[in-house]
Formats: sequence, structure tokens, C-alpha cells
Amino acid sequence: MVMTSSEINVQIFRDMAEIADDEKLMKQLAKYLKKLVAKKNDPTEMTKEEFFKHIEEAESQYAKGEYTTLLPGESLSDMLKRCGYAI
Repeated sequence: MVMTSSEINVQIFRDMAEIADDEKLMKQLAKYLKKLVAKKNDPTEMTKEEFFKHIEEAESQYAKGEYTTLLPGESLSDMLKRCGYAI
């Protein structure tokens, strides 16, 4: 059975009500929720399709000569600064 978003929300709040009086369990839940939020906001987290799309875009840019090289003796930090990236 596939649950709708509303049904999932109801189930989550029911489950939270079951553990609301247990401080230890609530702390564990809060810690896990923080991990989930961080994972959702992680720009490196992507699907297989998204990953290959990025690769294809990079290959296309490279073929057009749209790339930056590391100059002799230059550090990666220096190159990123030269390209306008804040580090």
C-alpha cells in the first residue's frame, strides 16, 4: 500500500506522540532528523541520472573549450580564487 503525504504525516505524528514522554528517544529522533535535513540539503547528494547529466554537461563544456586548468606552481585554492570562487 502506498501512503499519501498526508497519511505519512499523520503516522509520523502518531509515532512521535508515542515517544513524546521519553526524553532519550526524543533526543535520538531530533539527532536523526538533523541528519535527514543535512542530507536533503547536501548538494553532492544526487541520483544516478543527475550524476550522469552533470558528467555530460562537463564533457560538453570541455569539448567547447570551456574549462580552467591549474597553472604550473598554482595551488587548488589559488585556482579557485582566480576563477571567482570563495573558499
